[in-house]
Amino acid sequence: MVPGNNRRAHHYEGLARGLAGAHEVHVVERRGRGVSGAQGASYGVETEVDDVLAVMERTGARMVFGHSYGGLVALHVGLRRPLDALVAYEPAVSIEGSFDASWLNTFTQQLDGGHPTAAMATFLKGTDLLPYKATSLLWAIAFLMLHGSGGRETRDMMPTTPAEIGEIVRLDSDGSRYAGIASRALLLGGEKSPAYLTGILPRLAAIIPSAEYAVLPGLDHNAPDENAPDDVAQQIRRLIVRAERPHVEHGAPMAVRQARIHRD
Repeated sequence: MVPGNNRRAHHYEGLARGLAGAHEVHVVERRGRGVSGAQGASYGVETEVDDVLAVMERTGARMVFGHSYGGLVALHVGLRRPLDALVAYEPAVSIEGSFDASWLNTFTQQLDGGHPTAAMATFLKGTDLLPYKATSLLWAIAFLMLHGSGGRETRDMMPTTPAEIGEIVRLDSDGSRYAGIASRALLLGGEKSPAYLTGILPRLAAIIPSAEYAVLPGLDHNAPDENAPDDVAQQIRRLIVRAERPHVEHGAPMAVRQARIHRD
């Protein structure tokens, strides 16, 4: 399980436990979070892919789920090796400019200038992840995000955003590279999410040879980590049932583990 931007492994506990009744679930604590290592000067999506593959080799995992930026990572894991199942919820893929990152320079300048609340408000407005447009309201929400419960770890993760969004922009293409994914894939999105996140799903599903997609009613971008983990887990379980190999045993003891990345 690969978390998204500004997300920690623990944010996916509900989703992980919804899957762990019959499977062992490993949630990667991505770089720049907790005790995992820093992104590093040569950071890129392939850095994250290397980390995920290392965890898979150590644990024997054969299925990958990714959310948002973690969904982009998951797709690139699928390009590197075949999987029993690949699930991405609103992967941060830009196809022919679909992801607008025109706000990134302002965000980076505000963050580097010591104005995290302004930077977070810029992020919220630029990504359009909330149903609010008024700048004053976005500022208030940004302040609460950074100074309320969990605010410190959110502030600590913010410096990882420029490099991650930069990778989304760098990898913008016609999407044809994803035709190289040989795994059974499920692409999910939420009805309440911005169109740039859900609009790429049918395009990707048409490119990836063994892919299907679904836009789930009533769900938004934070369904996997906050608002509807059980609904997302149900969708993943359905794919797993179809993708399982005969030797996989059902009813194994529940286990959820976090994988921390220590390599430079």
